[in-house]
Amino acid sequence: MTAGATAPVGTAPVGDPAAPAAPAAPSAPAGPAPAGAGRASGAARRPGRPRDEELDAKLIGATLALIDAEQEVTVSRVLAGSGVSRAGLYRRWPSLTSLIAAALDVGRAVPAEVPVSGEPAQLRDGIMAMLLGEPHTVVLGNYSEARFRQRIRLVMADRELQRTYWDSHVRLRRGPVERALAAGVRLGVLRAELDVAAAFDSIAGIAYYQIVVRGESLDAPETRARVRAGLDIVWRGMRAAAE
Repeated sequence: MTAGATAPVGTAPVGDPAAPAAPAAPSAPAGPAPAGAGRASGAARRPGRPRDEELDAKLIGATLALIDAEQEVTVSRVLAGSGVSRAGLYRRWPSLTSLIAAALDVGRAVPAEVPVSGEPAQLRDGIMAMLLGEPHTVVLGNYSEARFRQRIRLVMADRELQRTYWDSHVRLRRGPVERALAAGVRLGVLRAELDVAAAFDSIAGIAYYQIVVRGESLDAPETRARVRAGLDIVWRGMRAAAE
């Protein structure tokens, strides 16, 4: 190996004649380590190679710092902010886009299931709570509105990031409401021909419009009133029969 060269991440330097060989532990048998060695609880980890979770935390933290500072997210800036090597980044993430998508989803979680029964009011109230409860689960989750707006800006400027974020994160969060709507169809609460995905788009779109287009906060009383009124209109269109 030439002077100044760096061994690839996860490998040991090969045959450095200047380095004395470490003495073998007297109790250790000769031969390769058994499969799974070092993964057991409490096992010492090899120096110089942090656990994958630690790498993730550093990379995502550096990415979020750039996003919150409204700076362009580049590989070199992420590496500088995280202290992780380029090899370490690409060992954990197939692309910078996938890393940004994961960072944008920090603080968000798949909402709890919406309670469903044969009572139309319960389903409607459950969906309303998803839109206007604390936190605003469908739209903001545990986001600050500032970070939410940054996410909108980034995904609108980058179609690849938008699709990656949709496929890897957004689809999962739609699940509870879509399953509740499908259950409402089966129970006869909602129209038999209801397009569940389109219904979700309409419901979530009410709240998104307030933030993205009107520039309002979901905490403002007048905004919450508009969201309730919008959901009432959508709900009447979804119902199997008049309440």
